[in-house]
Amino acid sequence: MEMNTSNNKAIGTSSVAYENPVLIMGSGSIVGQMENEGPLAGSFDKVSEDKNDMFGEDSWEKAESALQKEAVALTLSKTGAETGDIRFLYAGDLLGQNIASSFGLVDYNIPLFGLYGACSTCGESLCLGSMSVAAGYADRVISLTSSHFASAQKEFRYPLEYGGQRPLYASWTVTGSAGFLLQSINASGRSISGRAIKNEYEGKYQNKIGITGITVGRIEDFGIKDSFNMGCAMAPAAAWTIAGNLKDFGRKPQDYDAIFTGDLGSVGQQALFELLSQENIDISDRHYDCGLLIYDTEKQDVHAGGSGCGCSAVVLSAHILPKLAKGEWKRILFVPTGALLNKTSFNEGQNVPGIAHGVVIEALSTQN
Repeated sequence: MEMNTSNNKAIGTSSVAYENPVLIMGSGSIVGQMENEGPLAGSFDKVSEDKNDMFGEDSWEKAESALQKEAVALTLSKTGAETGDIRFLYAGDLLGQNIASSFGLVDYNIPLFGLYGACSTCGESLCLGSMSVAAGYADRVISLTSSHFASAQKEFRYPLEYGGQRPLYASWTVTGSAGFLLQSINASGRSISGRAIKNEYEGKYQNKIGITGITVGRIEDFGIKDSFNMGCAMAPAAAWTIAGNLKDFGRKPQDYDAIFTGDLGSVGQQALFELLSQENIDISDRHYDCGLLIYDTEKQDVHAGGSGCGCSAVVLSAHILPKLAKGEWKRILFVPTGALLNKTSFNEGQNVPGIAHGVVIEALSTQN
C-alpha cells in the first residue's frame, strides 16, 4: 500500500475532520435471542439458536469470544474481503484483559489493537480505525466490539445463580457483537486473491456511508458511586463530547438529523438533557439512545434499558447504517458511552467516571 498524504485537520480541542470520508464498506451483527425480541427484531444478521445464548460453547466467556469471531466472519462475507485484506483489527470487550477479543480473534492472524473504553469501545474502535485509514496507515481495518449479559454479570455483578436484585434504574447488558469494515476511498477494489470487494450499501440502497470526523472524549467524574446507576455516571461524558463536537465543528444540533448515545437508558437520558441545557443546548427532538432502541422497555424487563459494548455496536450495524444508506438521515452523531470501573474499584468505594467518543457518520452519494 502507498502512504496517503492527506490534509486531515485537528480542529477545536478534541476533534479531527477528515479531508476524505472513511468508507464504511459493510457491517456484520450477531445477537442473543432476547435482543431479537425487541423493536429491532429481524434486522440483525445472525441470532443465537439456543435460549441460553451459549453459541455452541461451554462457558459464557467462550460464548462472547464466539460472538466476535462470528462478527468478523459476517463482515468479511458481506463485503467479499479476505483476512489478508485487513491491515488492523481494533477490538475490545468488557472482560478482564479483553479475553473475549483475544481468544475470539486469534485464528484470524490479523494484527490487533486491543481496546478498553467500557461501553464506549465501539466509538473508540471507530475513532482509531478511521484515523489510521484517513492518515494512510491502512487501506482497510475492522473495528468491532462485543458484550454478553451473563459474562458481564459474572465480571461486574454477581453470578446469575445468586439471584441478585437490580434497582429499577439499572440497565440490562446486551448480548451481541458487530464488526465494521472501514476502507480508504483510494483503496483497490480487489482482494488479495483478485476478487471484487463490494460495498454492502452501494446498489442495495441509494447512498454509501462514510465517517467524516470524530470527537475524542475525556474522562468525566461527577462523583457517582453506585455502579448500577451507570446512566447517570456516563451522562456527563456524553454531554461534554456532544457539546465539544458542536463547538469544534461549528455546528448546531439541527445540523445533525439524529444524535445517538450508547446506553444511557431512560435515567441517563434525562440527566444528559439537563446537563446540556446548562450550555443552552437542546437535542431532545433528535436524540436517541441505543439502549432504549434495542429493547421494548414496556414489554421486556430490562429496567432502564440496554447497555454493554455490544449495545451501540449492534444498533449501529442493524438500524442506524441502513437508515443512512436509504437516505432517511444525511448526517448523524454517534456517541457510545462508557462507565470506567472494575470490580476492584467498585469494592474499594471509588467513583464511577465515564467517557464517550463521538463519530460523525454521513450518507454519501454513490457517485463519490
